[in-house]
Amino acid sequence: MMSSVRSRGNAFAALELDRASESREDSVWLAEHACSPQARFVLLDPDGKALLSADRRQLLAVDRDGRERLAVDAASFLGRAGATDHFALALDSDTAARAAAETGGVFADLRSAGASLPAFDAGLFAYARGLAHWQQRTRFCPACAAPLRLEAGGHRARCTNPQCGIQQFPRTDPAVIMIVSDGTRCLLGRGPQWPERRFSTLAGFVEPGETLEDAVRREVFEEAGVRVGECDYHSSQPWPFPASIMLGFTAQAEDARITLGSELAEARWFGADELVDGIRRGALGISSPLSVSYKLIEHWLRESAAIELADVVASSAQTKG
Repeated sequence: MMSSVRSRGNAFAALELDRASESREDSVWLAEHACSPQARFVLLDPDGKALLSADRRQLLAVDRDGRERLAVDAASFLGRAGATDHFALALDSDTAARAAAETGGVFADLRSAGASLPAFDAGLFAYARGLAHWQQRTRFCPACAAPLRLEAGGHRARCTNPQCGIQQFPRTDPAVIMIVSDGTRCLLGRGPQWPERRFSTLAGFVEPGETLEDAVRREVFEEAGVRVGECDYHSSQPWPFPASIMLGFTAQAEDARITLGSELAEARWFGADELVDGIRRGALGISSPLSVSYKLIEHWLRESAAIELADVVASSAQTKG
């Protein structure tokens, strides 16, 4: 399977949207399309929660009339899907409460609602949330401290000081996340803030001047003391918590000895049978299907033991039921 296909299977990554970035500089075009009957507006509250239907199974975007009733002028352009132009509106608390009351919807966080939303809605929510977070946190020039003005449909901020004029763009922090194997086992770790018996793949941010592969090797050694040799790209996933792109890798251990670093409370090697048995009995928790970590564990189980993780999780749910 090609990595592009694997990426599309990750949460928030299957967004069929033409971002129409070439049109962001045309303020007249943006204004016309924001006033179009086909325009739809994703509503976000100050905490980055989006307005969803009461059952939380779809985004509850409003049309131009709904936007006029809310009296919110600044709209960020997200892109086009078919004949529909999608925008995001950042609301204050009072306006958000009014929007929920008028529509019968509820504001929900992406972590809690992402798995139940259709792929397009989940991806659009993630996109809008990441952009809104950057706008909220990037309000003053880092060079001269003058206020910034949003441009290009909300995708650029320019310093209002005529003597400065520096431009700022939405920030995305690359992070590597990896499933490490020693041939018959995979390496999983538990953060100090996690419940006991809950494990995930290791992960960490890429540093300046570092290749992705070197970041994989460094992070695994720093966290678990395991030396990694070969590693291959698996897939990627937008992760707006608050502004990351997760770059998934498979990796091979050269030395399986674990020397725990300061970032983990525990790190262990798991064989396929031990992993499957622990999940089925409820004695072992793994990452949510929302995370690419789940996909990496799924990939390793399939490749190493011809076992489908979804079947294991389903059997665990039946046992609990």
